[in-house]
Order: sequence, then structure tokens, then C-alpha cells
Amino acid sequence: MTYKTKTLPAAKEDIRKTARWYNKARPGLGIEFTARVRQRANDLIDNPLVCQIRYKEVHTAVVRQFPYMIHYTVNQKTKTIEVIAVLSTHRDPRLWDKRSSKK
Repeated sequence: MTYKTKTLPAAKEDIRKTARWYNKARPGLGIEFTARVRQRANDLIDNPLVCQIRYKEVHTAVVRQFPYMIHYTVNQKTKTIEVIAVLSTHRDPRLWDKRSSKK
């Protein structure tokens, strides 16, 4: 069964900030980053459990061609993937933990 994806506002802001940063580095690269994040999230809708659990109940999926990971949880009852954060692999991964505790 196909899952639906819900991206939290903080994760959307992660994507926007990163896209702006990449666009400054090279025009159009931010658009490519956003497309890769969207593509990876769409890859998960058929089987969100394919990616390992890294922290508590949070799964992580690597974004192709960029050093970023999508941090998400899966609600099997509602068939929902909730994207908590999209963070650089160079940042402290506990940032998502602060976000998830605000729910």
C-alpha cells in the first residue's frame, strides 16, 4: 500500500535554506537539490521501512548526489511518512530530536 508524505514546516525550511545556499554556490543547483529531495521522498512511499532506523523511531534516507539525509518517522496505522528534517550529514543529527520532542 502506498503511504502519503507529510513534511513538517521545519523540514520545509531546511530544504529552502539549503536550496538558497546551493543556488548561491552555483545557479540552478538549489533546484536540483530540491528535486533530489522530492524524488527520494517519493521513492519511500511504496516502502518507507526500507531505510534503517537510526535514532529511536526515526528512519534516515540518503539524498542522492548531495550529502543530506531525510529524517522521518512512519505511522503504519495512518500510512503516513512524516518528514522531520532534511539535514547535512555534517551536522549534529540530534537536531531532529529537538524537533520531534516539540510535537
